[in-house]
Order: sequence, then structure tokens, then C-alpha cells
Amino acid sequence: MRENRDKLAMSVEEAASWTGIGRNTLRDLISTGKIPVLHVGRKILIRTAALESFLQANDGRDLRCAAQLFPAEK
Repeated sequence: MRENRDKLAMSVEEAASWTGIGRNTLRDLISTGKIPVLHVGRKILIRTAALESFLQANDGRDLRCAAQLFPAEK
């Protein structure tokens, strides 16, 4: 999904589709503060740069074990 890479931010659903990470796993990572988000009304937006930073920092780690993960750089 090349078009999401050109966006500044994406919804949880778009981020899940783009990364292959499940929506619930992404929401867990957001609630533990590992991935910073923007709240626009009820919508949650994840900055593409923050998501890429998070993925690079945690390459090879199990994303379901939040205690072992590094947070994304803001």
C-alpha cells in the first residue's frame, strides 16, 4: 500500500492494513503509550513517521509483549 506512505497520518484501520499488525494489537500499543497518536474528535490518527520509527526500533521483537518494546520516537 504505497499510498499510505505518502500520508502524514493514518487511522488505526489503515495502519493495520499497511503494516499487517492487527487492529487490536495496534490499539494495545497505543494504550500503553508505545505508539503516539493524535485524537481528532473520536478518530485516532497515527503519524506515519512515528509508526515507521516504532517498527524500526522493535524489529524482530514480539509486538504482543508491550513490556519488552521500545516506544516510537515522537
